Order: sequence, then structure tokens, then C-alpha cells
Amino acid sequence: MSITMRHGFTPIALTMSAFLVIGVLVLRAHAQGQELQERVAEMKQASVKNKQALAQFTWAEQVTISLKGEEKKQEHFQVRLGPDGKPQKTSLDPPADTSDSGGRLKRHIVEKKKEEYKDYADQMKTLAQQYVPPDPELLQQAYQQGNITLGTVAGMPNELQLVIHNYLKPQDSLTLVFDKTQKELLQVQIASYMDDPKDAMKVTVQFSRLPDGTNHISNMVIDGVSKQLNIAVQNSNYQHL
Repeated sequence: MSITMRHGFTPIALTMSAFLVIGVLVLRAHAQGQELQERVAEMKQASVKNKQALAQFTWAEQVTISLKGEEKKQEHFQVRLGPDGKPQKTSLDPPADTSDSGGRLKRHIVEKKKEEYKDYADQMKTLAQQYVPPDPELLQQAYQQGNITLGTVAGMPNELQLVIHNYLKPQDSLTLVFDKTQKELLQVQIASYMDDPKDAMKVTVQFSRLPDGTNHISNMVIDGVSKQLNIAVQNSNYQHL
């Protein structure tokens, strides 16, 4: 005589049901793992291909630095990628006016303050450039360490989201919004910090497409949270070399 539990299920039936549930979960996890691997590979390929394409262009860059909501400086550059793949910039601005206004002491104090926030702004831009565009080797490393999760974007069936933790620094995060049809980046969000985790930096990057299909950064906003320092970068006027 078989043993029947209160609701009519035998231990054997319950065991089989449990195995079925586990089997479904394992298959689903395997499918998600395969898709994640494919998407990471696509991201790496797109990053390399796009960097090669951008090397054939020159473009104009406008950099606006604001402190506590007040614009402090605006710079303009002509940019192209050098042989090492890093941006090479030529200033388009006229030489700064060095005439004596308000006395030497006042000018010295003003210049010192400018240098302080400019140095910090330069450090912020340098850090942001280590995240954008994503480095294929760091992407692969994050994938191997299990630091990437794959998700969808609400209301956007063609978009996927890769969230990467500990990408460049411990406890940082890099979120990549990716068009799975065009296989190109649409947006990047970064939560990082300078030398100290308390000195937070947040970055939002938007991408656009040139007529030939080359993907590029159209604008980038870098926020130095603790110092209330903001850098807004706009790129335009892309031309073939």
C-alpha cells in the first residue's frame, strides 16, 4: 500500500516534481549564460571595430567645466585618435589674456583656484576615459569572474543592459545599454570614485551614429559629487581624414 500525503501526493511524485523544477532552472540558467557570453563577445567585437573606424575621423570637442552650478571654463578642441588609440587634441581657442587686471595678488589667487579645479577636472576626465569605450580585455575578465549580469530595458525590446561590477576598481559599476539589432552601444553609465570611495564620480555617456554606421560619443557628463564639479563634453562635426 502506497504512502499518500495529506493532499494526495506521494513522496515519489514530489521528488519527480522537484527534479523537473530543478531541470527547468538549470536549462534556463544555461541559456542565460550562453546569451550573456554571446552579448559580451558582441560588445568586445563592436568596441574593437568601432575604434578602428573612429581612427579615420577627426572631430570637434567642446568641454564645459562648471563648479557648484556656475560655468567656470569652456574649451574647444580638434580631436583625432593617435597611433596608440588615445585622443590627440589641438586647442581651437585663442591664447588666454594675460594682461594685468586687478593686481598681481588678485590674479595669482584667481589663477591658483582655476588650476586647482582644472587639475581635478583633468583627473576626472582621465578616469572616465578608462571606462569609455569599454576595454575588451576588462570585459572578458569581468565575465570570467562572474561580475556581469544581463538584463532588458523596459519598453525597449531591441535593447539589452549589461551591468558590470568591479570593472576597474573595487565596488565600481559600469552599465552598458546595447542595441542587439545594430550591435552598438547606446548609453553608458558609470559609478566610480577618485582615490577614495568617498570621492564619488558619476558619468553618463550618450552615443550617436554617423551616416557610415560608425558609432561615437555624442555627449558625456562627468559629475565629481563631493566637489560639485561638473564636466560636459559635446562632440560634433565628424570628418574623414
